[in-house]
Amino acid sequence: MPLPPVRSLRDFYAFEQHVKTCRAQRGLEMVKEWYEIPVFYFSNPAAIIGDGDTVYAPCGSQALDYELEIACVIGQKGRNLVADDSALSYILGFTIMNDWSARDIQRKEMAVGLGPSKGKDFATSLGPGVVPMSELMDVYKDGRLHLEMTARVNGKEYSRGNAGSIHYTWPQLLAHASRDADLLPGDVIGSGTVGTGCILELTPEKVGGWLKAGDRVELIVERLGTLRNEVIARPPL
Repeated sequence: MPLPPVRSLRDFYAFEQHVKTCRAQRGLEMVKEWYEIPVFYFSNPAAIIGDGDTVYAPCGSQALDYELEIACVIGQKGRNLVADDSALSYILGFTIMNDWSARDIQRKEMAVGLGPSKGKDFATSLGPGVVPMSELMDVYKDGRLHLEMTARVNGKEYSRGNAGSIHYTWPQLLAHASRDADLLPGDVIGSGTVGTGCILELTPEKVGGWLKAGDRVELIVERLGTLRNEVIARPPL
């Protein structure tokens, strides 16, 4: 199905491998609260781009990164959903998500203790379409979609993981997002980055640096397709 107009965009932080590795690189242990509550941030629905669109690092950034994720699109209004499979009826379907990140800007924002904001809201890719939840039930088990996920830059594989390694279940994510708040048709709920799913986690030293103009990024998720975007130089103001 084509992607409907996006009303809001919540992105969770739900893969333990990604969180643990990125924190370890900064000499930090996991915080116990991560295991107690599935946290998310709001991103910018006006900055959604699609399959085949171009993207560029925002003003002041020299550290553009991709993030390999999946996301569900809400199909009907819901509030205070229960964290069991009854929550699936509120899902229209799933798509691929690339949560583009300007890591140098994000690093400054997070050091203040609030954010991310400008390190994220310049672009988020969704696509190439929405696969109905009804067509994915054969790979849905224990609250998780078991789908292979890979990322390639200029044809070279950078990332490989599985959506089934997510720590929190999709019903848990939906229940948390809908607590005392309406989920509405067109809302998008991102999973967060799968383990190995970004340059930050892999480290730019090991993969040859951050993304640059001319790079072609492909996110491939089993059953969901391939989401392709090319990085270009930032246009002059």
